[in-house]
Amino acid sequence: MSAPAQASNRETVLTLLLRRGESEAAVLAEIMGISVQAMRRHLRSLADDNLVESTPMATGPGRPSNRWHLTRKGRDHFPDGSGHFALGLLDSMRATLPPETVSSLLDQQALDKAARYRHQLGDAPLSQRLQKLADLRRNEGYVTECHPDDDGSWKLQELHCSVQRIAEEFPAVCDQELLLIRHTVPDCKVERVHWRLEGGHACGFRITPAG
Repeated sequence: MSAPAQASNRETVLTLLLRRGESEAAVLAEIMGISVQAMRRHLRSLADDNLVESTPMATGPGRPSNRWHLTRKGRDHFPDGSGHFALGLLDSMRATLPPETVSSLLDQQALDKAARYRHQLGDAPLSQRLQKLADLRRNEGYVTECHPDDDGSWKLQELHCSVQRIAEEFPAVCDQELLLIRHTVPDCKVERVHWRLEGGHACGFRITPAG
């Protein structure tokens, strides 16, 4: 296999694990249309680079199967819009301002950003607005997916968060993200259904049209 093809397959495996959270080699091999042996070679190579790791899972009698997932380094492989400047700024704010003032500033930032989003989304039907919102988020460094559920609601998932490192230090930023989505689609009910800081592989929001 040529070096470019090898690199492309590695990127595909990493992206699949980002989207799925975790998976067995056989499942990944089937999705990519390659042999399980070839997939295991890719996974071992990625593990050698500390990009993925496996956890044995008992699925019945016999030998446990390995379920693979990204390491922290593997997640950091994807674009990250957060930086030391933002963390330093928030640290300074936390050290010099009352907590309620910091919270108020973060909320105002979310409201201002939601207003910009609404302007960009316009008055299109909800399905078009949500797909456009997903595009806007992807342009900001998130890995965002949006799809309808059978009950008429929509699920917006962010498999990679561009402010993950900031959120780990300042969990209130996640409340700001929820506020942001709620004010971006004020004609809907928005609930958080997955949260990476609580062990989920993605942050997810359920968006239900009002009425």
